Parts: sequence; C-alpha cells; structure tokens
Amino acid sequence: MQRATESVLIKVAVAIGCGCLLRFVVGLTPVWWLAWVAPVPLLLLTFRSTQVQSRWLVLLAALIATTANFTFFRLVAPLPVAILMVIGQALLWVFVVRITRKVVTRYQCWWTALAYPVLWVAVDTLMAALLPDGDWGSLAYTQADVLPLLQVTSILGVPGLLFLVALVPSTLTLAILRGRRLHRGWIAYAGTAAVLIAAVLFGVLRLRTPIDGKPVTVGLVAVDDAIAPWSSSRYSANILQQYDRLVGSVAARGAQIVVLPEKIAVLRPSQAQQWREHLGALAAHYGIWLEAGIGVDDGTRPENWSWLFMPNGTLSASYQKHKMAPPERREDYRSGTDYAVRQIAGQSFGLAICKDMHFASLGRAYGQRGVAAMLVPAWDFNFLDKWLESRTTLTRGVENGYAIVRAGRESLLIVSDAYGRILAQRDSSPLPGSSLVVTIPLSRQLPTVYTRIGDSFGWLCVLAGIVLLICSRSSPLRVSRA
Repeated sequence: MQRATESVLIKVAVAIGCGCLLRFVVGLTPVWWLAWVAPVPLLLLTFRSTQVQSRWLVLLAALIATTANFTFFRLVAPLPVAILMVIGQALLWVFVVRITRKVVTRYQCWWTALAYPVLWVAVDTLMAALLPDGDWGSLAYTQADVLPLLQVTSILGVPGLLFLVALVPSTLTLAILRGRRLHRGWIAYAGTAAVLIAAVLFGVLRLRTPIDGKPVTVGLVAVDDAIAPWSSSRYSANILQQYDRLVGSVAARGAQIVVLPEKIAVLRPSQAQQWREHLGALAAHYGIWLEAGIGVDDGTRPENWSWLFMPNGTLSASYQKHKMAPPERREDYRSGTDYAVRQIAGQSFGLAICKDMHFASLGRAYGQRGVAAMLVPAWDFNFLDKWLESRTTLTRGVENGYAIVRAGRESLLIVSDAYGRILAQRDSSPLPGSSLVVTIPLSRQLPTVYTRIGDSFGWLCVLAGIVLLICSRSSPLRVSRA
C-alpha cells in the first residue's frame, strides 16, 4: 500500500512538472522549441499509468498549463466564461492524449505514431470551422518565428504545420517507450525524420527565392488612447491632432500608404461623418493613401469599419469587420460580409480588421483574389497578446503569398513580407504615439498550394480522427512479428 501511494505521488509530481513545462508552450508568447519536446513527458506519463490515473494526471497537467492564459481570458471575458475557457482547453488535451493512449496500447504498431498528430489536427480544424474564435492559440503558431518550418503553411496551411509539430513528440515517445519492440517501428522513426528534413529543406529553398517587384513604402501610426462617443471634444481633438502630426511625419519620410489602427475612435453617426471628411482632407493634403479604423455606434448595433482614402481625398473603400472579438460579441456588433481589394502603386491590396486575419478561410479568400499585401488595422489587449495576434496574422500571409501591414493599438506596428519575414516592428504607445516607415518589396501575389486546396489536409485528418475513435473502441487486429 505504501509503495502504491508513493508511486501515485511521484506521478502527481511529474504531472505538475509537465503542466509547468507546457505553460511555456500554450501561453501567449510560447517558447518554440519546447513545443517539440514538452509533450513527451506527459505522453510517457499517461502510457505508464492506469487508464483512470492517466485521465486525472493529464487533466491536472493541462489545467496547470492552460491557466497560463487565465489573465488574458479574464481581460476579454467575464469570470465564469474565462474559467470555462481554461477548462475547455484542458479537456481538449485530455481527449487527445486519452484517445492516443487507447490507440497505441491496443495496436502497438508503427502507424500509431500518427494518432497524436492526427487527433490534434482534427480538433484544430473543427475549432477553426465552428468556434467564434477559431483555432486561437493553435500549437502551430508556436513556430511562427521559425521561418523554414513556417513555409509548410504555404502547402498545407496551419493543419500541416501542426501535424509536424505533434508528430515529432509522438514518435519520440514511442521510441522511448517501445524502441525496437514497436512493430515495424523503423517506419515511424525513419518516416518522421524524413518528413521533418523535407519540411526544413523546402522552407530553406523557398526563403531563398527573391521577391522581385517595385518597392512600396508604407507608414504605420498608432496612438493607444481611446476615443468613445462620450469623450470630450477637447480630449478627442488632442488625439486627432496627434494623428495628423504623425501622418504628416511618415508622409514626409516617403510613405505612400499610411495605416492607422482599429477603432481609433468610436463615434456617433454625425461625428463619424465629420471624421470622414477630416481624414479625407488629410489624405489629400499629403497625397497619400490613408486607411483608418473607425467604430460607429448609433445606439442600436455598433459597427466596426476600415476606411481607405485615395490621395485626392475620395473614400475608395469602406470595409466592415467580419469576425468579432469577445467584447464586440457581447456588445452585439454587426458583422460585414464583403471583401475590399484596391489597386495601389500597381499592386492589389486587401483590407481586413484585426480578428478577421485569425481565420484562415478569410485569409485564403483574399489569396484567391490575388492580393499582394493586406492592410490590417488592429487593436489588441493591453499588449498581452501582441506576439500571438501579430504572428497569427503573419501566418495568413505565408499561407497565401502576400505581405502584411498591421497597425495595432496596445500592440505592435509590424510589417512582414510574403515569406513571413518581419521587415520591421515597434510597440505602439499612448500620446504622443508611435510611428513606423517601411519599404516593402512587392511583386504580384506569390501563388501557393494552400490558396488552391485550403484546409483539405485538415479535413482529411478529421476523417482519420473519426477512424481512430472507432479503432480506440474496437479490438486490435493481430499483427505478425515476423
């Protein structure tokens, strides 16, 4: 009895350690290399525990890990919802690890190395399609700064990169757990190594392909101070005047296109008309393309707009945000459905707003429209999520072969090229604000396989995941050891 108790306590201690390690993987600023190794101790623990123990140990580890984001969840959602979000993320880990354990222990064959990555990709694909926040926080985004690996998304999207990130720890676990005893294990070990090497080589070669085209200079401007419909005229005018000064500054430094953040002001319709006239005059004064994010609240259902003004001051495009952040959903913001593409300096530019670019389907829709760059006003949450949100948006560009110009409040001013290389980035700030001027090498959109096939690989994994669920409940086939 004492020995059994000691064994359980050791396993609990290991589970706590696993959870602490995974906090650096599922958090808002992940450590990329830990994503490849941190799941291994947890998988080993579950295989070396009973089925009941495994369930509770994984839940313990997952809860410790996912509470890393509780402060952020609490910022964007009420307390009960924030708690449910943490629990929901933890239960996903329990589900994936539990089914993986069942499949591996039942069949003990080389192909079971695929169970863990297939299940994660299946879950991720369903979340992206069904949830209002999509696949927010997908483990694939942990690799957004590892450019050779990120190029995988140009073929198979986030599902392909996630599969690779999950395949390696799955195979490492089986190698440690079974070694040569795994039936035809060499297929799993050699296959994983070959896939990883091929992915890296593809990425390296793709990054060596130059982007030839006429350079375009963009300016990004942000003032973190918020303007609400009830803000005083003096307060609002001070912020607007600073935007005017910053726009003039970046225009003087050669910016042809200037992007301001999302909802630089939330206004009544009459106020919005005045701001529209003012911003149009500002664009005409400096002879620039000017994009600004404006909220309009008529007292019923607010709207979130991006206005793009031509160098003569004419409003060229009004784009309404498609995907709402949690606070906007609570305030019942009206969603848009149209896309906006405009020709600027001989290239096609698309418009989107912040959370829109967290959804691969919307990013692909612009890829299908042949844009060379996306202009993205944004507003993040007190800098907490600036890395994750900017890298999620950057990934859309790699998937579809276009550059990203993202001007965020309480976030980053950031510009990346079609390969995901960050050309420049800078934190936004309150008054007197921040600005950035970057020259982007722009050619026509780089064609990608992903733009053509979308998340086909992800849905293939959904089908495979259903098969694995059936397999986990059926009797194993007898395999020959010859």
